[in-house]
Amino acid sequence: MKKYVLPEIRTAILSVILFIPFITFGQGTVTYRLKINGKEIHTGPPLQISYKNGIALLNTGREGVKEQQYINYNQQAIYRVLHSDNKTYTLETSFDSLMQATVTKDTATILGYLCRKAHLVIRSNNMDVWFTDLPAVKGSPLLDVAPYLGLVLKIVRNGSFEWYATNISLKNDSTLNWKIPEAGMPVDEATFQSLLIKSRYTSIPVFTDQQINFGDKITNPPADKMNILYRYSGGTVILKKIHLPEDFHGSIFASLTQYSNGDAYDRTGCVFVIPTKKSVTFLDALENGIKVLPVYKDNDDNEYQGITATKDYQPPVEIMRFFTPFGIGAYNNKVKIAGYHWADSVTFVQDVTGLEPLLQGDVWIGAYIGNYDKNGHTVSLKLDFYPAEGGDDTSEKKWILPLFNTLNMMEMSGQNYGKLFGNDSLKIKIFLPENITNIRLRYISTGHGGWDGGDEFNPKMNTIFMDGKQVFSYTPWRTDCATFRLENPSSGNAGNGLSSSDYSRSGWCPGTTTNPVYIPLPDLKSGWHTFTVTIPEGKPAGSSFSFWNVSGVLLGEIKK
Repeated sequence: MKKYVLPEIRTAILSVILFIPFITFGQGTVTYRLKINGKEIHTGPPLQISYKNGIALLNTGREGVKEQQYINYNQQAIYRVLHSDNKTYTLETSFDSLMQATVTKDTATILGYLCRKAHLVIRSNNMDVWFTDLPAVKGSPLLDVAPYLGLVLKIVRNGSFEWYATNISLKNDSTLNWKIPEAGMPVDEATFQSLLIKSRYTSIPVFTDQQINFGDKITNPPADKMNILYRYSGGTVILKKIHLPEDFHGSIFASLTQYSNGDAYDRTGCVFVIPTKKSVTFLDALENGIKVLPVYKDNDDNEYQGITATKDYQPPVEIMRFFTPFGIGAYNNKVKIAGYHWADSVTFVQDVTGLEPLLQGDVWIGAYIGNYDKNGHTVSLKLDFYPAEGGDDTSEKKWILPLFNTLNMMEMSGQNYGKLFGNDSLKIKIFLPENITNIRLRYISTGHGGWDGGDEFNPKMNTIFMDGKQVFSYTPWRTDCATFRLENPSSGNAGNGLSSSDYSRSGWCPGTTTNPVYIPLPDLKSGWHTFTVTIPEGKPAGSSFSFWNVSGVLLGEIKK
C-alpha cells in the first residue's frame, strides 16, 4: 500500500508516529460545520468530535441515528457500529487499508493552529485535507478521510464541499458526551453497507412471488381483511389492504419485479391504489361487477365504465404503469441465440412521491397485467419510504384529486378499451377547493394497436385543454426499445433483422415503465373547471383497433 509522502525533514519521525499504536491522554471537543459552494449549511446540529483516551467519537447531534462511528488511535483503526432490527453490527477498518494521503508543502492557520495540507483521491473525488499535530485531540470529520494524519480541521471535496472546524475546546470537561459504543457482530464492509442502507428507510412488502394469470376458479376470503390477498377479474387483478406510514415526509418509490410463467407476449400492467372516500369505489366493481361504475358515453354512445371522476366516484390512481417483456423467464431456455444472455426477470422502479395523500394509513393497493394465459406472470411488489434529509420536512401538506383513467384493468370482466378518442374527446368537470397551490397534472399516456397502422407504432399528439384553453401538448414516443432486447427472449424477429421488441412505440417499450409527465397549472383558481384530452386516434382495420390508456390526477399543496 502506498503511504502518504511527507516533507523530507520530518518524514522518518512522523511515519513512525502515525503507523505504530500509541496512547494519548488529551481530552477535548472539536465542532465542525459544512459549506457547499461557499454557502454555510445550517439544516441540522453541527458535527462534533469528542476525544479522550486515544479514541475520537463522532457525534452528528441528530436524533434517531442508528449508526455510531469512532476512531481508535490505540488500535490504529476506525469503527462503525450499526443498531438495526434489535441487532448490533460492527465494521472495523484499519488505517493501513484506507486511501493514503500525499502531504504537500502548503500550510494554513485555522483557529490559531498551524496546519499542513494533504491531498488524496477517494472514488474519483479530490480531497484536500488540512491537519495539525495537536497532541491533545485527534480525529477527522469524515471517518475514512485521513484520520491517521492527526487532527483534521478542514476537508474540501472537489472544491465545492467544505467541512471546517469552528471551535476547539481542550478543557477537561467532566460532562463531555463520551461513551464507546458496545461492539456488535463483526461483519465485512459489503454486509455492513447493505445493512446500513436498509436501516435508513422503511420498506413495505405488498406482494411476494404472486401469480397474475387468467382462468382460475377464484374464491376470495371475506371482504375488507388486512394483509390478505384478493384476486379478481379472472385472476388478472390482485389486491391487498395494507397499512402504510402516516404523516410521512420524504420520498416514496415503488418497485415491482416480474417474470413470465408461460405468457410469451408483452402486456400492459400497472400498480394502482383505490380511492375509498366516495360512495362508489373501484373496489365495489371488483367485488360486484362493472355495472356499479358510472358510465361515460362517447359521441357514438359507446359506454366506458368508471373512467372519469364523478360526484360519487373516483377512478383508481396509477402508482406505476409498466409493460412486461416478451416471455422473460419462461422462454429463456426455449429461445437460444448465440451471444444473447437473457435476463431472468425485470424490476421496475419508479419515484411516486406526490401521491402521499393516497399512500398513507390503511389503503387498497393492487396490480394488474392484462393477459389470457393460464400460467401468466409472477410479480413481487414493495413500497420504499425514504425520510426527508436534514430533519423534518416543513413543506406544505400534500393534496391530490383523481380525474380520469381509461386503462381497463377489468378487461376480463367486460370493461371497455379506451377507444373513445376516435370519435370524441375525454372531458371531465371538477371543482377545485380554495387554498390549493403549486397545482400540476400528473399525466400518463400510452398508445395501443399492434399492427402497422395501429397507434402503438404511429406517433400521435396528445393535447390537454383547461376551460377550452390549450395548456399542454406532446407526443408520447419511445425510441430506445432496442435497449431492452435481452429482457425479451420470445420477441419475434422480422425479415430485416429487427425484433418486435426493438421497434419504437407510443410512450412505452416491452420491459419498461412509462414515466408520468407533470404539467404545471399555475393559473388554476378555486371553482369549477373542465379538462379535455384529445388524441387523433387511428381508425380500426378489420378486427383490429387502436386505443389509448391515459390517466390523470391533480397534485398540489394546501396552504397553511
